[in-house]
Amino acid sequence: MKLLTGLFFCSLVLGVSGEFFSFIKEAVQGTWDMWTAYTDMKEANYIGADKYFHARGNYDAAQRGPGGAWAAEVISDAREGLQQLLGHGHEDSEADQEANRSGRRGEDPNQYRPEGLPDKY
Repeated sequence: MKLLTGLFFCSLVLGVSGEFFSFIKEAVQGTWDMWTAYTDMKEANYIGADKYFHARGNYDAAQRGPGGAWAAEVISDAREGLQQLLGHGHEDSEADQEANRSGRRGEDPNQYRPEGLPDKY
């Protein structure tokens, strides 16, 4: 009976730790997706494209799983919070956050894609 109980608890611990490591992996990958979208936005330097890159980064990160979605939300909230603290417009920040949420919900980021943005992005 003790062996059976021990095996049961070990399987619970291993199962939970497996999910934990999966979450961490997804979060790291999601962070990388957010960074890639940010660097693409800076490289493109295209007026009116920021909402697209916000949505795309959040979309790509959320596709990784719960860890990626969590990382995208934390990064997006921190970024918008910092911008508001620095005095950037509240309306623009809220529009960015809507694009972020849209991407995390799995909606197509291309709805924010401005006409003329190179196909590379």
